[in-house]
Amino acid sequence: MHVHGACHCGAIRIEAEVNPDNAMICHCSDCQALSATAFRVNVPSKAEDFKVLQGTVKEYVKIGDSGARRAQGFCADCGSQLYATGAETPRDVYMLRVGVLAERDQLAPKRQAWRSSALTWLGDWPDIPSSPKS
Repeated sequence: MHVHGACHCGAIRIEAEVNPDNAMICHCSDCQALSATAFRVNVPSKAEDFKVLQGTVKEYVKIGDSGARRAQGFCADCGSQLYATGAETPRDVYMLRVGVLAERDQLAPKRQAWRSSALTWLGDWPDIPSSPKS
């Protein structure tokens, strides 16, 4: 599926090819803190299928619970989160933030990761398969 999107202010535009069946919810504490909400919805795109069409993405490198160095891509002007990817190159996969994609309504999550970190007030979502960690 071809997707495209932009940061909130429009300074950065992106496009990618994704498989909508791979859209997922992440409940990890990093996604909660970095998105300033209860979870984040992501969809992976292979590096060769992802393009920044306009603007320059700023990156912040975070060391995850697994010890992996993850580059968090965002707009330096408006702060919109765009993706996460490995901090080292070459990069294999970009986890795109579904909220910045124009096709977000077509990217319903098919699984949940880090369910053990989910906020208790969310309740259970038995219709979406989950794993306690990644």
